Amino acid sequence: MKAKVHITLKPGVLDPQGKAIEGALRGLGFTNASQVRQGKVIELTVDETNAAAARTRVEDMCKRLLANPVMENYDIEILD
Repeated sequence: MKAKVHITLKPGVLDPQGKAIEGALRGLGFTNASQVRQGKVIELTVDETNAAAARTRVEDMCKRLLANPVMENYDIEILD
């Protein structure tokens, strides 16, 4: 099964990349963009046939490697 993991910084965690993107957007004339937060998306295939089992497996991957639960939130999307 295919999975997509969306990882974002938790509210209150400083995001220097988001600030840099916001500054670059303003420099390009997009002055209406603000509070930019940068994140990442990880796509992977899990050798599971059951969506619940795939979600459990990806959840374990997130807790152990893909995300830093102290600073980041993550959302798992299981695709058919």
